[in-house]
Formats: sequence, structure tokens, C-alpha cells
Amino acid sequence: MLELPDYPWNQLAPYRELAAKHHDGVVDLSIGTPVDDTPQVIQEALAQAANSHGYPTTHGTPEVRQAIVDWYARLRQVTGLSIDDVMPTVGSKEMVAWLPLLLGMGPQDILVRPSIAYPTYDIGAKLVGATAIATDDLNELSDEQRARVKLVWVNSPGNPTGKVRDLESLRQLVHQARELGAVVASDECYAELGWDEFEGAVPSVLDPRVNDGNLDNLLSLYSLSKQSNLAGYRAAFVAGAPNLMPTLVNSRKHAGMIVPGPIQHAMVVALGDDEHVVAQREIYRARREMLRPALENFGLTIEDSVAGLYLWCTEGQSSWQTLQRLAELGIVAGPGAFYGTAGDLHVRVALTGSDERIAAAVERLNSSANR
Repeated sequence: MLELPDYPWNQLAPYRELAAKHHDGVVDLSIGTPVDDTPQVIQEALAQAANSHGYPTTHGTPEVRQAIVDWYARLRQVTGLSIDDVMPTVGSKEMVAWLPLLLGMGPQDILVRPSIAYPTYDIGAKLVGATAIATDDLNELSDEQRARVKLVWVNSPGNPTGKVRDLESLRQLVHQARELGAVVASDECYAELGWDEFEGAVPSVLDPRVNDGNLDNLLSLYSLSKQSNLAGYRAAFVAGAPNLMPTLVNSRKHAGMIVPGPIQHAMVVALGDDEHVVAQREIYRARREMLRPALENFGLTIEDSVAGLYLWCTEGQSSWQTLQRLAELGIVAGPGAFYGTAGDLHVRVALTGSDERIAAAVERLNSSANR
């Protein structure tokens, strides 16, 4: 029987209970689930495609694949993609968890993931019996380990840190992975939520400045959950690696992993409409600009956090101690310990609260700091 670790978020139960006792209610900033409405233009597209009596295609309609290719070219500076090189997925988490299996990895293989990372990278390794190694630098591996590396995960912008790899960093990693014959999979689902110098400038692993125009063994994963409030649609896609994509498509056909037809149509509209993405980014910017100084007043130092939906905070103590302090104010955050031992002294605070709840958190943080 397959045995996986307990789902980590269950450990937050006592902190949620404590926070819920606050007289003005809980402010839950622990999980990055969108709280704002799905844009009307996308809702209408979904309704228009509701008469969906036939089976959808695993590879995706030509329309959705062309929309993905056009989006990469327009906003990510990616050229050279064919509509054969892209495929919609049932959320990006599906591909994170199942890619090692789809690549044929096994117990003899090594998967490399960031030192502070989303737990599902490790789950993907466990599903095939492979070994997961946490590091941000392939040079830290021994020769024996390097010989067994089959997959290198990149997460930029990072969850939970909000850290971004620049062009040169990505270029170096791709070069090193290619020397090992490893696939590089870049989880880029926060790329349209760059702040400050990274606004509109988060590089993709598919950018020709990173890969010299060779997309083999390079995969980019993206989700519309964050930029378009489509978490409930499970609307995402994978692109790149023309040498691998036919096998990935074929394997997912056999497994019945298909994005529903109406969702594929809604994705076409979402990918072609940049206005709603800009509007949502401005909403998150305002929340970020409110929360950041309040968290600092509370005594937290914010590190990285130059892109994405989170503020990565520390006061130099166990993440559980900081979580306790915040819960006493009725605020729930995410413990950095969920993301690897390198995150033990941090908490992740999401921007995904309503304007009213964010304002409540700010008032509580500032009031506590002024006592």
C-alpha cells in the first residue's frame, strides 16, 4: 500500500482554533487560494462552452494550444514554441506530482528540488521511489549523486520565498543540468506577479537567452489560478521539451488526465485578455503595500518576496513560535517548516485575504506593535 506523509496543513488546526477566538474573527493568510471573483469575461466563456457533449482531447484543442504559444511569446519573451510543444494540465500541481512517473523515474534516480520548496516536489519523488535532494546549487552534489540526477526542479518565483532566479542564474542551471543529461522543470506559476525590478521581467526557462534556442529537456509549468483567479477551474499548462512532449501527451492519454472542454475554452479567453491580469495585480500590490510595513512593525523581517503572493517573514525564532504570536491576534499564517528545514525560522503570509480582512490584519499588527 502506498504510504505518504500526513497532509501538512492539518498541523495548523490548533492555531486556527486560537485565531478563531478573536472578537473580530479570523484573518486566514495561510493558504494562497484566491478570494477575488473570477473575471466576468472568463465566466462568460465557460458558460458559452457548457454544451460539451464529446470527450475533450488530452493534448488540448488547437485554439488553447495556440493561445498558450501566443501568451509565452507576448509576455514571457519565449520564441520557437510550436503548438505541438504545449499541453493543458489539471492544475500545475498535477504535473508537479506526476512528472517523475511520466518521465519513467525509479528508485535508482535522483530528483533535485529547491532547498526551500513546495512539499509536492518531494511527493513526486516518493510516488516513484526516487530520492529527492534539496539544494539550489548542483555543484553541491557528489559525483555519485550527479550521475543519478534525472530531474531538476526550478521554482521561480519561489513558493514560499518569492525569490526570483535571474537570466544568468537560470542559464547556468540549464547548462549544468544538460551536462548531467537531466530534465529541467521550471514551476513558474507566479511569473505575472513580479514586484519592483521584476515586474514584467521574471524570466522563463524557455527564454532563448537562457537556453540558446534549444528547448529539449526543458519544461515550463504555469497556472492561471493566481493571475486569473481560476483555482477552481484547475486551469494550467506545461510547455517546452519537444523531445519529451509526445510521450507526456501519450502517457496522460492512457491515464485519462484531461482538462474538461469548457475549461479549455475558458483558458483561451483568459490567456488572450491581459487587462484582468493587470487589474488583479494592482489589487495584490495594494494589499502587499499595506501588509509589509505592518508585519515589520510587528517585529518581522521580510526576506526575498520580490514576486508572488506571499511575504516571507522571520523574527529569528521557530516558525511555530511566530505562528503562535500571530494566532493570538487572530491571524493565521503558514509555517516555513512545511517547506523544508531551511524554512524553520520563517512564516509565509499570503496576500490572499479580502481587502477588509487585510485591513483588519494591518490594524491588529500595528496595534500590537504600539502597546
